[in-house]
Amino acid sequence: MLNPARVDSDACSTIADRVFDQLRQAIVAGEIPPGSKISEPVLATRYGISRGPLREAMRRLEATNLVERKPNVGARVITLSNDQLLEIYVIREALEGMAARLAAERMSDAEIGELQALLERHRHEVARDDWQTYFQQEGDLDFHFQIVQGSGNHRLVDILCNDLYHLARMYRCQFGMKSDRVREALKEHEQVVEAIAERDGELAEWLMRRHIRASRQSIERRLAAGPT
Repeated sequence: MLNPARVDSDACSTIADRVFDQLRQAIVAGEIPPGSKISEPVLATRYGISRGPLREAMRRLEATNLVERKPNVGARVITLSNDQLLEIYVIREALEGMAARLAAERMSDAEIGELQALLERHRHEVARDDWQTYFQQEGDLDFHFQIVQGSGNHRLVDILCNDLYHLARMYRCQFGMKSDRVREALKEHEQVVEAIAERDGELAEWLMRRHIRASRQSIERRLAAGPT
């Protein structure tokens, strides 16, 4: 016999999952602007849900650092800064380098084949001159996402995929992080994958660190130059 309390709990979790995904996407895309105060009654009405699942979704948004809660102020969407963006890249350089090394050791041949297929799709995007749209959204980040997943290290996956991944997407969507080095970055991706396919973890780590460092330095130059 089903436990009614368990059924209610599962239903609540499902609703919270759905609302969390919707709110996260709205924040990342800027539909809920940075610095906006979060009103739980307004959101409950907007999404047609009770306060319980909404509070659970809010707790998860705080855990992913997309929402912050301060005493006497309440919950607000985070406000982005250039320094925070560069800090993300410094962290990514170290941790994704480690992930690439582990991926070279642990990814199955089938998983490496999927990674190579992803790169092939990216080559077609670049060849169609549609790379700005691809790069600004999920394409480049999905390459990194797959490698982190392939590391097989759950702590790394949690830090990079459930936290920094969405913060990086938020910057790209809202700051228009178009890159002038997409074709160069794609070549760097190919080099990383070749090292992983050769099971050369040390080289894969070095190439990944160099790749992310070059991206950070490119961003630093654009930020220093100011709006164009």
